[in-house]
Amino acid sequence: MAVLTLAAGNRMRTLAALFAALALCGCNTDTGAGGGAEAGGANPSSAGGAATVAADRPALALFTSLPIFWAEGDIDALLDGKTRDHWAKAVIARDYDLRPVDRLTQLGDPADGGVQRLFMAQPRALAGDENVALDTWVRGGGRLVLLADPMLEAHSEYGLGDRRRPEAMAMLSPILARWGLELAYDEAQDEGWRMARTPAPLPVSQAGHFRLTGEGHDSECETQAGGLIARCRIGDGTVLAIADAALLQDGDAPVEGAETALRAMLKTLEAPL
Repeated sequence: MAVLTLAAGNRMRTLAALFAALALCGCNTDTGAGGGAEAGGANPSSAGGAATVAADRPALALFTSLPIFWAEGDIDALLDGKTRDHWAKAVIARDYDLRPVDRLTQLGDPADGGVQRLFMAQPRALAGDENVALDTWVRGGGRLVLLADPMLEAHSEYGLGDRRRPEAMAMLSPILARWGLELAYDEAQDEGWRMARTPAPLPVSQAGHFRLTGEGHDSECETQAGGLIARCRIGDGTVLAIADAALLQDGDAPVEGAETALRAMLKTLEAPL
């Protein structure tokens, strides 16, 4: 959230009103945007991970720079009801108990009470220990859907250079290289939306493509739709990677085919190994 510029008295009254509003709507104030396990943020592993369900929905961890779980805006906007949920949040919540994570070291062991399913959409660059944690998690049986866009044009209330702004380029070279993949971008492609030639409708814009390097560590990957999609079996886990995240760049309303495409991606989390 933006840094508050209110006077001390007004700041305390605003915060008090916020927590009162959260209490009235039954929101969980233990889950924070930007707060890790140490700061009281969301930690699916310590909260029971995949063993815990809400309304018979399996847990799905979310790691993203996009405002899918928490809308952009400050406390005043939240209290005034001026923020709107991202359309994808409701789509995902139909089938999953969505749980945001701040750091991938929170995932735990998927075979021993940790997170079993992860949705990464245009994530920030990973720290070294997060690359190790993600690779270990997948190999231990984790199931990942990854949207990594090399040229995302998402609208944001935050200016260029602001860390709260969605990432314009997915910078995941170390973990992709570990799995035998390389994310590339064709600057000569036409601008605007197109429907990719995939089994399910997939709207893309300024998409990238994956290349197989042949240098992955104990991984088996194949590409589809001209490299737009990569499917990998890594250890005991699976990865579905899409070289585009444009279908999520507008949180107000989905473009044609976006909801169907998102549901199709998430279904792969339940497919037999």
